[in-house]
This record gives sequence, structure tokens and C-alpha cells, in this order.
Amino acid sequence: MRTPLLAGNWKMYMTVAEAVELVQTLLDNLEMVGDREVVVCPPFTALHPLSPLLSESPLQLGAQNMYPADSGAFTGEISPVMLLELNCRYVIVGHSERRQLFGEDDTLIARKTRSALEHGLTPILCVGETQTERAAGQAEMIVLGQLRAALGDLAGEQVAEIVLAYEPVWAIGTGLTASPLDAQTMHAAIREALRVHYGTDTANEVRILYGGSVKPDNIDVLMGQADIDGALVGGAALKADSFLRIVHYHSTSS
Repeated sequence: MRTPLLAGNWKMYMTVAEAVELVQTLLDNLEMVGDREVVVCPPFTALHPLSPLLSESPLQLGAQNMYPADSGAFTGEISPVMLLELNCRYVIVGHSERRQLFGEDDTLIARKTRSALEHGLTPILCVGETQTERAAGQAEMIVLGQLRAALGDLAGEQVAEIVLAYEPVWAIGTGLTASPLDAQTMHAAIREALRVHYGTDTANEVRILYGGSVKPDNIDVLMGQADIDGALVGGAALKADSFLRIVHYHSTSS
């Protein structure tokens, strides 16, 4: 049985004071989340002050990015060793904004994925197609190609430790959301690709999140889909009431 995972990606929002206030509100209002994992991924500046607040709480700490080296002359980057020191458990890898705005290619994303695993961090590996690619009927080809490139020659037991996030690029921050059926169809295709390449056990173990304008009013039906195991939440994670509603979803079939 896969444990649902709800992760908030705060992107480049929240000062330290705002981050602490939001987390304290979340902690005060989390109820009965023993059957699901909840993660917040704040900006790097907020990781240190949030770490002690979350150390014995139902909230896990994640990072939005990392560089695949323990240390070195990499100005502006953060290493997995630094994230571990702050008790991060998760790290987002391959987000479309990193791919599109900062030129991260499949090779670098594969290095980040492997580095995270080697250091005991759980990568949340993002894949997704653009509107143009979907309109051209290439969505599945693009998504599965990104998946193959990132996983490379990893063994099945390593792949089983990864969390995947399907985020159609056209739905990120736009207010548009893939229909529950479209999201489920892509999630099922991803799981089938995992089964073919890594076996049924691995495919059944990997959690696949949906991301792309996840909101309180669509989380229930999304979580009712067979192969959707959680959500990577953007804007709705920046407000306590909306993120709490998402965390406390009640799954319904579409």
C-alpha cells in the first residue's frame, strides 16, 4: 500500500518570518495525518529556522533543488550534505521551471537524482509536457522520455525509493488542471513503463504525485484516481487554509 504524499513547493516566496508563521499555523491545525506524509519545501533561506520546528512534527522538510556534489566551487549552489545537515528528507529534482528557466538538461537531472539517492535523500523527480507537445500528441512520449533519461541505469531497488511527480507544464501556475481522467491516464502510463523496465514490485511501490494548479476544490477527485498517490502543490501551499484542506483531502472517484 502506497502512503499518500502531499508536498508544498513554496518556490521563491516567503521570508523567514513568513515561513515560520505559516509552518506554525500548519502544525497547529494538522489533524489525523498518520496515513499520509506531508512535506514543505521552502526557499533555502528558511530551511535552517524551520528545521528545529519540524524535527519532531508530522511535517517533513524538503528542498527545492540541489547540486550533485558534496562541496566545491559552485557559486550559488547547495549540496546534498548541506541539506542533510538541516534534516531535509526530500528534494525536488527536474522541476519544469529549472528545466525551462535555468537550462537544466536530462544529464544534469539524472546526476541530481542519483546524488540524492546516494546521500539518503528522496528525490521528487518531476516530469511533464508542454501544451504544444500535448497538442501534437507527444505528451506520453515526452514524459516517458524524461523519465528514462533521469532514471538511467538505476536498479529497481533504487527506483523504488524515488517519488515521481507528473506536472503538465501548461497547468503549472496557470489555473488550468489536467482532468482527473487525463492525469490518471498519464500516471498509469508512467506506472506501466516502470513495470516493464523494473518489474511489478517496483512499479507498485513508486509513488506518483500530480502537480499543476492543485487546489482545495480538485484534490478530492484527483486523489480518487487509482494511480495518483499525492500532489505537488504550488500556489495553494502558500496559504495555510488551502494547504490544510488539500492535506485533509477526502478521495472521491470521478
